[in-house]
Amino acid sequence: MRALTWQGKRSVSVETVPDPVIEQPTDAVIRVTSTAICGSDLHLYEVLGPFLTPGDVLGHETMGVVEAVGAEAGDLQFGDRVVVPFNISCGHCWMCTRGLFAQCETTQVREFGKGASLFGYTSLYGAVPGGQAEYLRVPQAQFGPVKVPEGVSDERYLYLSDILPTAWQAFEFADVGDGDTLAVFGLGPVGQLTTRIALNAGVRVIGVDLVPERLALAAERGAEVLDLTSVGNVPQAILDLTEGRGADGTVDAVGMEAHGSGLAKAAIGAVGMLPDAIARPLTDKFAIDRLAALQAAIKSVRRGGTVSVSGVYGGEIDPMPMMEMFDRGITMRLGQCHVRRWTDEIVKVLEQDDDVLGLESLATHRVSLEEAPAAYEMFQKKQDGCIKVVLKP
Repeated sequence: MRALTWQGKRSVSVETVPDPVIEQPTDAVIRVTSTAICGSDLHLYEVLGPFLTPGDVLGHETMGVVEAVGAEAGDLQFGDRVVVPFNISCGHCWMCTRGLFAQCETTQVREFGKGASLFGYTSLYGAVPGGQAEYLRVPQAQFGPVKVPEGVSDERYLYLSDILPTAWQAFEFADVGDGDTLAVFGLGPVGQLTTRIALNAGVRVIGVDLVPERLALAAERGAEVLDLTSVGNVPQAILDLTEGRGADGTVDAVGMEAHGSGLAKAAIGAVGMLPDAIARPLTDKFAIDRLAALQAAIKSVRRGGTVSVSGVYGGEIDPMPMMEMFDRGITMRLGQCHVRRWTDEIVKVLEQDDDVLGLESLATHRVSLEEAPAAYEMFQKKQDGCIKVVLKP
């Protein structure tokens, strides 16, 4: 089959690789009909290369049609249309029975002290081949895949694999309700969907970014927007918009590669130039992140408010403003999305006649799998108004 493979820093290519097969009784194999490039894929493109091997198949936002099932793959059948959550969880271990699917004990990567295995996301998370390919082997298929009805477009359900439940969790973790104010830092795909979920719940949204197309898209949906390039002090601007109090909740939808963190960017770049054997322990145990977005989210929330972090971080020695966080009594909630914790609730929204969250129009670019390398570069450099890319194998 053809698949998008990692070859080196800022280097991916579409290659012919072996077709996946059933390896365990709980496996399924799907023929991929749509897959997407996620913002966290760009961390592999740039920062997390030491944990990848040339030829690794990337991608964790995938849906398709079941082609084969193992003897213990639950009620999945040949021909079922499914979307596949990015984290691989069994549904029955101690963590899963508590809704902590991103910490599944059956698929945890204990070698590196990490949580549940993920599709297409480095040796840190199991080195499981990803879904930017013509076919995908799906472990723990008795629980993970979500069946999708016929007669609706892929893009109504594709984002259920990652960015939609991630945005849903970001909103839920922010602990805001009707009439409250939520500030969303980063208006990429997760930030856009968080904004739409919040607005749909009657929450006032202030969106922060520096990309004109992203700001315009959030404003079209009803958010108030702040442009980083023209607002000198974003936390102060949010205080000014909230009677000097701050937002009731904030969401950091940016993560480890935030703009405005020059020293951290230089340090990350220096580690990335080292041989993998040296870079791996430095990245895993001594890494720092670009924290501008997180620090702004902390400084923009009101006393007693909640900071919800959906952006991916990888540092171990990041400096945090602990005195300010303690004095202001803020709550922080963060972590990989527990996809299956939210899917039943989200599906009820997706089944409505109207596309209330604008999922079918979120993608700005739809290209073939063979065009994926150019799409990665375009997405990373934010060229051509690119907000979301969907690949068609």
